[in-house]
Amino acid sequence: MKFTFDRDAMLKEIAIAQEIISTKNTLSILSNVLFTAENDSLTIKATDIKVNFETKIPIDIEEEGTTTIFCDKFISILNSIPSGEIEFSQKDSNVVIKPITKKVQFKLKSMASDKFPEFTSAENVPYFDIPIKEFKNMITQTIFAVSDDETRFFMNGVFFEKKGDDLNLVATDGRRLAFSSKNLCQGINDFSSAIVPPKILNIIIKRAPSEGFISIAIVEKVIFIKFGNYQFTSVLIDGQFPNYMRVIPEKQLYSFTVEKKDIQEALHRVGLLIDKKSQRIYFEVKPGVLVISSQESELGIAKEEIPCRYDGEEVNIALNYIYIDEPLKVTESEKVCFEFTEKMRAITMRPEPASDYFHIIMPMQME
Repeated sequence: MKFTFDRDAMLKEIAIAQEIISTKNTLSILSNVLFTAENDSLTIKATDIKVNFETKIPIDIEEEGTTTIFCDKFISILNSIPSGEIEFSQKDSNVVIKPITKKVQFKLKSMASDKFPEFTSAENVPYFDIPIKEFKNMITQTIFAVSDDETRFFMNGVFFEKKGDDLNLVATDGRRLAFSSKNLCQGINDFSSAIVPPKILNIIIKRAPSEGFISIAIVEKVIFIKFGNYQFTSVLIDGQFPNYMRVIPEKQLYSFTVEKKDIQEALHRVGLLIDKKSQRIYFEVKPGVLVISSQESELGIAKEEIPCRYDGEEVNIALNYIYIDEPLKVTESEKVCFEFTEKMRAITMRPEPASDYFHIIMPMQME
């Protein structure tokens, strides 16, 4: 096996492969990428068993073949070499990597390619296409609310659901919920609801372009995703996602609206003195004013007033700092509205004016 490749083109693809790989154990085949050189192109595959990645790059082939190479060392070698053509050759279990413009060579041991796991076939899969920009926006609005509690594995991913012509994405950790819905499914056949692990979604956010379409298929326990020259598959989370509609209030009686910039800056300052374990902050809402304060501790207390649009009775609510801060980071409007009925019942946080996403937050006990 022998071929020549462009260093920059290879590095771009290997960086994605490295994100997929979950182990750096040199004795594990899962630490390796699979190379198949044929028909003037190199097919690159990487997997952690649950998530598979495949792509192709053009190369100049002198001798076709297939092998695997330890991804971590290979990417380190590429990073140490300047841009340009690099020769890759393999004989028996030895791989030699030589840049054309430098008098240096690297020799790595390879593992037999027949040990590399088989990928789920993507042939005859019923893909549907949706705009990448809209889809990435939906992921961004929800993924941060995924639970990391492995005992509640059914909340360890983002719930995908087709309702009529709408695609709904929902994430929850049991104390908060993030919801996004867009009219993206016109003319698309129904597909089963699915709980998608965050790993594959984070790769989409990071690697997918902002323009064009992304192809998706959900078949039984696997999601298939294609964009550009990349193909991904991921095992879905097997479980029953909570009935999220029961958490979303049909109607809230009261609301107050603040400038996003005002509340973000105030949260940052007050957050300097919050208890890192409980993350508790207090909202004191009264006509025209929102007072944000930290929980009093041995360190002290922080308190800040910001203007708000509210004309109801004074209300005090305890909230988790993170549950406010994270939705604010992805809120796209200049104003934010908080809706509530009682101080110990679910609070709706949404952009003002209302859009196609919102967040539900459960208050904390006052202390």
